[in-house]
Amino acid sequence: SDPIMTGKTQTSNVTNKNDPKSINSRVFIGNLNTAIVKKGDIEAIFAKYGKIVGCSVHKGYAFVQYMSERHARAAVAGENARIIAGQPL
Repeated sequence: SDPIMTGKTQTSNVTNKNDPKSINSRVFIGNLNTAIVKKGDIEAIFAKYGKIVGCSVHKGYAFVQYMSERHARAAVAGENARIIAGQPL
C-alpha cells in the first residue's frame, strides 16, 4: 500500500542547468511582487501549462523550468501581462 500523495509534487529550486535545451523551456517572470507571491503561488499559476521541473524565486522575479519548450511558450503566451498582487507580469 503506497502512502497517499499529499498532492504537492516536489519541484527543484534549480532553474539554471547548463543544458542548452533547458534554456528554451525556462520562463522568466518579471515584475513580480515577491513580498506577497511565493514559490507555491507561482507553481499553482504556471502548472496548467505543463510539468514544472524547477522554480526559483528571486527578489522581484522568478524562473519556471518546464519539461518542454512547448509548455514554456504556452505559459508565456497565456500569462504575459497577467496582474498578480497588483503588478502586471
